[in-house]
Amino acid sequence: MKRILLALLAVWLQVAAAMAGSVELKDDVPARYTVKAGDTLWEISTVFLKKPWQWPEIWQANPQIANPQLIYPGDVIALTYVDGQPHLTLERSGQPAEHADGRTVVLRPQVRVSPHENVIPALPLGVVNSFLSRTRIVEAGDLENAPYVLAGHEKRLISGMGDDFFARGVMPEGEDFLGIYRKGDPYIDPDTQELLGLRAEDIGSAQVKRVSGEVATLKTTRSVREIRVGDRLLSHEERRLKPAFYPQAPDVDIKGKIVSVEGGVSQVGHLDVVAINRGERDGLQSGDVLGIFKQGETVHDRLAGEQIVLPSERAGLLMVFRSFEKMSFGLVMHADRPLAVGDEIANP
Repeated sequence: MKRILLALLAVWLQVAAAMAGSVELKDDVPARYTVKAGDTLWEISTVFLKKPWQWPEIWQANPQIANPQLIYPGDVIALTYVDGQPHLTLERSGQPAEHADGRTVVLRPQVRVSPHENVIPALPLGVVNSFLSRTRIVEAGDLENAPYVLAGHEKRLISGMGDDFFARGVMPEGEDFLGIYRKGDPYIDPDTQELLGLRAEDIGSAQVKRVSGEVATLKTTRSVREIRVGDRLLSHEERRLKPAFYPQAPDVDIKGKIVSVEGGVSQVGHLDVVAINRGERDGLQSGDVLGIFKQGETVHDRLAGEQIVLPSERAGLLMVFRSFEKMSFGLVMHADRPLAVGDEIANP
């Protein structure tokens, strides 16, 4: 048994060494990089690596730092080599550092308070949070079974900020504030025609003032669009993103397609939010990086007298920031050429 364990350990070490050896550093890679406010983990990864999703393979945390997964402005990312293999380490004020002549020195202890809001995010959260504030994914039947706007005050068809309105249906028990949503377009798998999810567009929020039987009176507390008869009321959804996840390659083989792009257009570019037809049931999770591939063109082989489909070529990268059972949302981090709905996604 002991020999088997030792053999397995040796195999694992060989695999780990092979993975580290396959990491490609940038040609002009710096020895040290000081994190700045406004940086993202993706941007920091591109400073050192040709393939930013390989970050976890060479990240070596300082064991004296309480939570090395949280990176703050002012921290220093240092490139070092162990047995000839590259490693990235985190240096923070008050932690041991390597002196120029090789001696280990200890910097003067300092008290540093860094709120979690200052943590360097993996991707531009401003773009992502703006999208999430406008969009919600629901299952079939969720909107149809939810309470709906019956009428505005004094029988108005449209209500706005500060207005009272009436809703009909069973209100969520114990909740005084509800979100107002409107049914949007469905997300459909282009290959199987399976319903992946329904888009619920954010309209605003309202406070429940009183309930009389199946009719409730509510007051609009927030509105981004006019509230119409038929709009639905749902409990507010917790949509906070953890800022500290690593860009990484998926643990499983993924093949799918871009099914839509935010904004109702068909062309896709840098920092666009896209929906893809793969999700948690396929093994996707937040932080996974996928390649975007343009399908190869069909050309005529004059010598053989037949049509040939050229191989697909990678034209961009996206990072998954929110995954559901059947689908996911990703942010386009890099695009070599114009991308479009229907382009293929796969492991990078």
